[in-house]
Amino acid sequence: MNAPRDIPNNLLESLKSLGLTKYEALVYIGLLRVAGATATEIHEISGVPRASVYPVLDRLVQKELVSVSYITPKRFDAVPPDRGVENLMRRIETDAESARAALDALYREKRPEGRGNQEQIWTIYGEENIRTRLAGMFRSAERSVEVLATWDLLPESVLALLEAVPDSVSVDIVTDCWEGEEPSRFGIHVLPLATLRETRSPPGKLLPYESSGVFLVDDVRALLRVGSGSEQPSALYSESAGLVLFVRRHITSVTEWARTAAQ
Repeated sequence: MNAPRDIPNNLLESLKSLGLTKYEALVYIGLLRVAGATATEIHEISGVPRASVYPVLDRLVQKELVSVSYITPKRFDAVPPDRGVENLMRRIETDAESARAALDALYREKRPEGRGNQEQIWTIYGEENIRTRLAGMFRSAERSVEVLATWDLLPESVLALLEAVPDSVSVDIVTDCWEGEEPSRFGIHVLPLATLRETRSPPGKLLPYESSGVFLVDDVRALLRVGSGSEQPSALYSESAGLVLFVRRHITSVTEWARTAAQ
């Protein structure tokens, strides 16, 4: 069946992208042009086959695009476009959130097969890729986010991403300095991290001083970022117990060392 010639194809495609079938789009558009219509009249104005009209109307009622008057014969009317599109967008958002939650549950339950006790560690290259992974870690945080990073890394690469952390999650940041107002919802700990570079042998063994940081979320996801100057930054990411434990001990040891140096 071809659509009525006066309906632009791009309008049909737009409605399809919002979750409507071709028949649903044609019926809705047809109803917008009249002040209510019976199923027979809808068949005539939309071009949708008579046998398909009632099933299509039932779906449009469920999608809150059409209202029905239970007189004899039944008459149907279109919900105004602004409210109709808003209803479609709300359904899309609800379905997307349900899908995200279900997929996340599957992801968290996955178990590597045939790999024994092998630790799964991924190397990430490039600023944008690292930021994308950090953003995902922060958004999915449920209990805690811990950051140990030099100040030159925080303003442009980290702080904006931390805004996505749920309000119920604690956020602790250890850094070498802080410029400007400290966000009230974060725990900020300014410690002389530069002394690590000066006193460790070789210098910078624990934490290279420029553009570096470690990030730990819920004690189950960890990322270590390194890179300085013109070098392309890279990072190690893992949810394995081994790297998570290393990062936990690293944050603890560096923080204790810096606090001792500050005394």
